[in-house]
Amino acid sequence: MKDYKNFTKYSKAGPRYTSYPTAVEFNSDFNYADYIQILKQQQAPLSLYFHLPFCRSACYFCGCNVIYTAKEENKDRYLTYLFKELDLLANIIKTKRIVEQIHFGGGTPTFFSAKQLEKLILKIKNIFPNFSQDCEISCEIDPRFLDEAQADVLINNGFNRISFGVQDFDAKVQKEIHRIQPFELTKNAVNMVRNKGIKSINMDLIYGLPFQDLESFKQTLKKALLIDPDRLAIFNYAHVPWLKKNMRKFDESTLPTPNIKLQILEYCEKFLTQNGYKMIGMDHFAKPQDELFKALESGTLHRNFQGYTTKGGTDLLGIGLTSISEGKKHYMQNFKDMQKYESAIEEGKLPCEKGIMLDDDDILRKAVIMELMSNFTLNITKIEQEFKINFFEYFKEELKQLDELNQFLSIDSQRIKINETGVLLIRNIAMCFDKYLKQISEEKKVFSKTV
Repeated sequence: MKDYKNFTKYSKAGPRYTSYPTAVEFNSDFNYADYIQILKQQQAPLSLYFHLPFCRSACYFCGCNVIYTAKEENKDRYLTYLFKELDLLANIIKTKRIVEQIHFGGGTPTFFSAKQLEKLILKIKNIFPNFSQDCEISCEIDPRFLDEAQADVLINNGFNRISFGVQDFDAKVQKEIHRIQPFELTKNAVNMVRNKGIKSINMDLIYGLPFQDLESFKQTLKKALLIDPDRLAIFNYAHVPWLKKNMRKFDESTLPTPNIKLQILEYCEKFLTQNGYKMIGMDHFAKPQDELFKALESGTLHRNFQGYTTKGGTDLLGIGLTSISEGKKHYMQNFKDMQKYESAIEEGKLPCEKGIMLDDDDILRKAVIMELMSNFTLNITKIEQEFKINFFEYFKEELKQLDELNQFLSIDSQRIKINETGVLLIRNIAMCFDKYLKQISEEKKVFSKTV
């Protein structure tokens, strides 16, 4: 196992690049009328994301947009407004387009009852009747909140991919992060959906949590493989206590160092490779028969707000509180505040809070950053042909920045290729092409650390 102590200098604040430009650049100057015109003109297949924001209690590591509640009326009220938002969309967009992907995220989607989930699914199918033959329909699930009736509703309505949140199986870590979730509980939940016909199971783990070390995470990985997921998403914990109050519960001295975190990530890559998985992008692992694996092999892997996907070329519609929509030349985010979200809908408007229109330079840099983040390589010739540029002239200053990371990559006239160690620092490499980062001072706390 390498000693990464000298890598501390690379541990700096940086984006995860689920978008470019990143959400930090979204602004309220985004023109609503222009956005409506964009929606009316869209022709591409659809990817639909639904944000179901409620959780019963706080997990202290969580950086998601979540509302903690135990009140049933809050969920019913939310669905009412979600349906109104869908009705508004139905009057604007071409709803007969092919739907390639649907994803329920949260929050805890299965905090909603089976009856509520079915009501939502039927509403979606009523508005968007045309699903592709291989439509990916997925749901994030907290194994602590899943019963037979909910599983039946999802599976009977065509859901074919389930993502289980686990984070860590170590009891001490679970207690500290305020998420007690015994191994058997998770195993039983996975077995339940498998026995009902779900073929694709993802499991989320997080490294960088309090009291984790290499040895403890090895045990978590071994237990994860006993459940045999088709995919594993192993995320670097984003410690941003200035943004998320729940993270202030942690004693920062208990967080693993960058050296330990990189050792954990290196071990994950080697251990999972030995056990039949392939590293996909910076934080996903998949079995050879999985779509993500095949997309990586063919160079068609894409990255968006749901992580890595094979469904490129779609228009993403984010529906619900805080959801983000994405098109070829824009991003738009719904209101994060529930009252503002409801008020906009009551006024007969989509609940758009902010966004950004992409210029030609944004689109070019997005293509570069997303290919690096997805495939650990960049086809320079393809970029030059597509965007009619001389890559080495256009990115002259950026390539000077890359020189500082030259031990992690190779560059020739046709390609940038990231090496095995560079994969661990892929965010740092992608940051060299981000023009907006130069405008954010080092002192301004916006992003989590890259390592």
